[in-house]
Amino acid sequence: MRNDTHPPSPDEETDARHADAQVPEAEEKLGRIVPLVLAVALFMEQMDSTVIATSLPAIAHGIGTTPVALKLALTSYLLSLAIFIPISGWMADRFGAKLVFRAAIGVFMVGSLACAASDSLTAFVVSRFLQGIGGAMMTPVGRLVLVRSTPKNDLVAAMSWLSVPALIGPVVGPPVGGFITTYFSWHWIFLINIPIGIIGIYLAGRVLPPMPGNVAERIDFKGFLLSAIAASGLVFGLSVVSLPALPPVVGIVVLLTGLASFYLYLRHARRTAKPILDPRLFSNPVFRSAILGGSLFRLGVGAIPFLLPLLLQIGFGLSPFHSGLLTFSSAFGALGMKFLATRALRAGGFRSILFFGSLLGTAFVAANGFFTISTPHWVIIAVLVTGGFVRSLVFTSINTLVFADLDKEQASQGTAIAAVAQQISIALGVAIAGVFLQMISHLTATPVGAGTIAIAFFCVAALTLFALIPFFTLSPDAGGTVSGHRLRIANASGRKGPVRQRS
Repeated sequence: MRNDTHPPSPDEETDARHADAQVPEAEEKLGRIVPLVLAVALFMEQMDSTVIATSLPAIAHGIGTTPVALKLALTSYLLSLAIFIPISGWMADRFGAKLVFRAAIGVFMVGSLACAASDSLTAFVVSRFLQGIGGAMMTPVGRLVLVRSTPKNDLVAAMSWLSVPALIGPVVGPPVGGFITTYFSWHWIFLINIPIGIIGIYLAGRVLPPMPGNVAERIDFKGFLLSAIAASGLVFGLSVVSLPALPPVVGIVVLLTGLASFYLYLRHARRTAKPILDPRLFSNPVFRSAILGGSLFRLGVGAIPFLLPLLLQIGFGLSPFHSGLLTFSSAFGALGMKFLATRALRAGGFRSILFFGSLLGTAFVAANGFFTISTPHWVIIAVLVTGGFVRSLVFTSINTLVFADLDKEQASQGTAIAAVAQQISIALGVAIAGVFLQMISHLTATPVGAGTIAIAFFCVAALTLFALIPFFTLSPDAGGTVSGHRLRIANASGRKGPVRQRS
């Protein structure tokens, strides 16, 4: 019987091998582009959250109010983030992460246009609140898109790109805002978001993979209300206590309300099958260590953008623009880290990198307190660049470790919880730094100056050291499927294949 099948020709074999090789090559190219697209949008949001700090007097004059009253616009932005970040995970699951991310950019753009067109304090505060809604969805959903579109073994490299905007945005914002306000008009602080947003929406539509939603996903409405009151109460209360545009007693009452709502939410979540933020994720020791350790470490990092400009301007007499140029130098360290994060975690593992990185990062927080008016600027820049490098490595590791042991169904919950913890810890860092300054000034009977600010740096650094405890409790091979370190341990012990995760 004649057999019609025949072996493939050499040309056919070559074409097949070439087609197979194109698949991982295309995936690798996509893996590099997706973080860049997300990072551009997140940088816009992170920078805009601080860009108006140096422009408050000009904006206040333009809309006919005072800079002190305009601080309500800063608070309204934080309040919006606190309210809507908890619902971001549900939104992504219900309507699709890609669609929600693009819509978030659009909402942020509309808020930016409204800010530029504002002619009163009320209009500006409402516009900033609208911007915050877009920002609340943009950051956690962007991180969720990255997790769902990136293989776990490539997550460290991808997350290193996504960590950069969170680090350089706050330090770039003040000098950029000062430059635009000085040489152009404060309106352009918000108008420059429009072309960036249009590009972001277009690229997200072209590059991001399809991510359909689940029409059956129902919202935990009671949980949303309780979590919104809890998160907004904590963030708003801490903001008022640290920067008392309102009487401090208002901040204390709001803070206590937030704590009470948080307790009620935990009781509600234990009795609900699918809460808006699931505290059961904290039963995962790796996730728990990443959130708790990251929150404690952010206390010091959140205080730096508040304390360092005060030291340079009040303590050393530098202009806001000159001060902004010095603090901007830490961005170079953050950018330099992304080339080494993957190798560092593969060599040392999450536990070692986070423990020693946090220890070193705390030392660089304290180092700011040793600056004096006679310290050469090149020394200040060197410390800030190195500190930015270390903090960027720690944040990349934390942001990646959050998802190391979570499956894709838990990823949306993980992003929302991580984003809420990040906002509260940064606000808490600023609040604690402000309390330290007031206490030190009162105890020493001296006005706020270089000496009191230096002591505040040391106090914040001491508090940040507590981040070492949850990181130390990690298993040596925690997150090994993501970092690749577990395979190195297995090979060194003479075993084939990965070892079992012990955490």
